[in-house]
Amino acid sequence: MKLAIVAGGPDVLVPDLHAPEYSDYEWIGADHGTIVLLRQQIKPMIAFGDFDSLSDEEREEVNGQRLLLRSYSPEKDKTDLELALDWALSRKPEHCLIFGATGGRMDHTLASVQLLMRAVSQSVDVAIVDKKNKITLLTPGTYPIKSNSSYRYLSFLALTEKVMGLTLSGLKYPLQDAVLPLGSSRCISNEAEKDSFTVSFSKGCLLMMQCRD
Repeated sequence: MKLAIVAGGPDVLVPDLHAPEYSDYEWIGADHGTIVLLRQQIKPMIAFGDFDSLSDEEREEVNGQRLLLRSYSPEKDKTDLELALDWALSRKPEHCLIFGATGGRMDHTLASVQLLMRAVSQSVDVAIVDKKNKITLLTPGTYPIKSNSSYRYLSFLALTEKVMGLTLSGLKYPLQDAVLPLGSSRCISNEAEKDSFTVSFSKGCLLMMQCRD
């Protein structure tokens, strides 16, 4: 099973959800992301949130679709996206994508990135995607990755105190057994030089960001 969540970030950063690479995903709405899905002619399997960001007209649109809704009070301990992700992870999907999680309020964006830690702890492959970026959280291991010409730039950031033994091969700026500390910009704006590249490290959590420009 592959699941995709659409959250309430700016619509302009949400790609065409009918693109071939998303054809085998089932969809979940998180608050305003439910409207984004409906306006792309996609009916989500379930939607979560307090729906406080919807206008009266949009609420009528959602209610008219007879969707499976999990409604919550605006005064709650989790964001709408976290509620949706918790449910998605409970389904043990093969992959999970998150759209609509970037480009709006910075607090929500940073919280969304940190939610990737939740997925990693449950051994589920999750990525945050918008029109310009794909963000993936990696745990220790070796990752052979096929280069994608749509994403020219590659950046890596530590999400833990340190990432140990970081080795990058097949990239313009290779590394060998390096230490990447939290807060370092050393691995910003790399580029693939071959059809594939390899990322490996022995300790920590590493954000890999594939960027269009």
